Amino acid sequence: FTKVTLIDLYLCSTMEVSDSEPLNTEPLDTEAAPSTTRRRRKKSMVWEHFTVEVVSDGCTRACCKLCKQTFAYSNGSKVAGTSHLKRHIALGSCPKIKNLENQQHALASATRIDGDTSDPPKKRYRTSGFVNVFDQEQSYMYLAKMIIVHEYPLHMVENPAFVSFVQSLQPRFKMIDVNAMEGEVLSVYHKEKQNLMQIFGTMPGRISLTIGLWTTSQTLGYICVSGQYIDSDWKLHRRMINFMLVSSPHSENALSEAISVSLSEWNMKTKLFTITLDNNCSSHDIYSANLRDHLSNKNTLMLKGQLFVVRCYANILNVVAQDVIASIHGIVYNIRESVKFVKASPAREEKFAEIALQIGIPGTKALSLDVTTLWNTTYLMMEAALEYKEAFTFLETCDDNYNEAPSADDWKKVEVVCTFLKLLYDSAHTIMTTIDQTANVFFQEAWKVQLELANGTLSEDTMVSSIAKEMHEKFDKYWKDCSLVLAISVVMDPRFKMKLVEFSFAKIYGEDSARYIKVVNDSIHELYLEYVSQPLQLMPAYVDEGEANHMNGNDNNPPATPNSTGDGLLDFDVYLSEMAVNQSTKSELDQYLEESLVPRIQGFDILNWWKLNNLKYPTLSKMARDVLAIPVSMVGTGCSIFGSGTGSRVLDDYRSSLRPETVEALFCAKDWLQYLPTMTEPPSTAIVKLEF
Repeated sequence: FTKVTLIDLYLCSTMEVSDSEPLNTEPLDTEAAPSTTRRRRKKSMVWEHFTVEVVSDGCTRACCKLCKQTFAYSNGSKVAGTSHLKRHIALGSCPKIKNLENQQHALASATRIDGDTSDPPKKRYRTSGFVNVFDQEQSYMYLAKMIIVHEYPLHMVENPAFVSFVQSLQPRFKMIDVNAMEGEVLSVYHKEKQNLMQIFGTMPGRISLTIGLWTTSQTLGYICVSGQYIDSDWKLHRRMINFMLVSSPHSENALSEAISVSLSEWNMKTKLFTITLDNNCSSHDIYSANLRDHLSNKNTLMLKGQLFVVRCYANILNVVAQDVIASIHGIVYNIRESVKFVKASPAREEKFAEIALQIGIPGTKALSLDVTTLWNTTYLMMEAALEYKEAFTFLETCDDNYNEAPSADDWKKVEVVCTFLKLLYDSAHTIMTTIDQTANVFFQEAWKVQLELANGTLSEDTMVSSIAKEMHEKFDKYWKDCSLVLAISVVMDPRFKMKLVEFSFAKIYGEDSARYIKVVNDSIHELYLEYVSQPLQLMPAYVDEGEANHMNGNDNNPPATPNSTGDGLLDFDVYLSEMAVNQSTKSELDQYLEESLVPRIQGFDILNWWKLNNLKYPTLSKMARDVLAIPVSMVGTGCSIFGSGTGSRVLDDYRSSLRPETVEALFCAKDWLQYLPTMTEPPSTAIVKLEF
């Protein structure tokens, strides 16, 4: 911290222009010829601390940037000058400058050494520097945000090392205790909650929820509720809205109560669209009597509730993968120990490389150990080991210390398992690399997995068919529960519409596909009619001729027969009019489905497409906004699908010891703050520039 004296705050010596120098607010005219009477550009340093505000015609006042006090500057052609403005800054009239002066004197007195109480000799020199205007309350707020975002413990404010570090940066900062910091955290939470409630109040469509379970080392648990929606600018958002303590998170009514509280607290009783559950939740809980009664009175479930419950796609991938790996846990153990043996020393690695080279193994993959809780690492470990299976067998014959090589049958089973795991691995990777995880992207992944597993069950190889049946049994249940919502979502993709549903269902269901296609077609038309029955917000009419009558609600008023031009084609004009009538009676949905598919180009932005076609399909776009916002996966963008295990997440002992309202504030505020620009840019600070 740079020590400055009272004279350091004086800016009189920096004023290099006459007191009567006016402010030239007119732009320079580079086209005009030079003039000998042209006024000199303003150079006075006083204008670094003042701005000019226009009060009325020809009258302006100078406003102090620090204390916001205003002073007379000009009245028509008469200019008041800048002497009084300089006095306000240089002589300590500004309360902000005066407060800074007092702080500087206090600091200078505290840092004098050897008992010397004499004033330091005054020096007259010119230099430049910057002094931050310190704000204690603002510093508390930023400290609270730092603790929230980085998940630091609240009691770090009482850590002597941290306190000393902060004091070295700013001696005037007064550290607060744990209780006061807890209050600062709650203050940040309530402020950001109000901002989010305002956003929800202007949300044009419905919101879909995700429900996750957390457990503690005690018998208590938490339910995490997040909401996903598409805003008026067609941007996809997901925000955590509640992190609530429940005594029995797995009880029948726990989820119902949590959802009911969230809907009431956030004023979304009439805006709920779907609910996505992880592997630990039961749809029976969602449909418990109290929640059903609440929703039937306050919220209209779209499509008679057929889309209400959605299963998490990431969870089903993890469940299927982890279960098939567990079925060969003995073989996986042998492979893991084999890799450990080879990587135990450089000498063994060198010897193993020589064996692989001798046998003729290309060695395109490097051996790696897995993390037992992440099935993708186990898959990659097995896949790499498969390439060296002959080397492991040879190593066992020439090294008496190694006896973990899998048998030929074991390697065959690993090869089959890896073939099916690759389906799940590639699907998960595609989802994770998608920037906007709108609901339409999941159908393309799910139907391919369903088809390959179903085909695997028909294999003549008993080993292949048995492993495929084990995996297909679990994934088929997911497909039956969620294929309708996935299909409706992909129909909202103008690159596919009903065509991909027809194509994929023909491969999955064969001759019986027509029945399943009809279910999707009927459901999407029924859902569209429900949106038609809702009031439509007023918006500018679409400019395309031929659609204007329909969009203005004039379906029953056909356009008048155009006047004949005298070319003998009156019958042709009548024909065109009849065609226009037929087209105008078609719904937005039918027109959309009948139009040609949009080309499948790389980087296609489906949300931007609907934004551009919002006026063309005013009702259908409302339906598309809600459908595309369904969170088919509970794992957000940028997070690893492989890390979301099949069990409930566990709250650590420290968080479990905090008050429930503090835990909710820490979790929710961390989620909200990550989207604020102030968390990625340095905070702005009021700065006074001194020259002395």
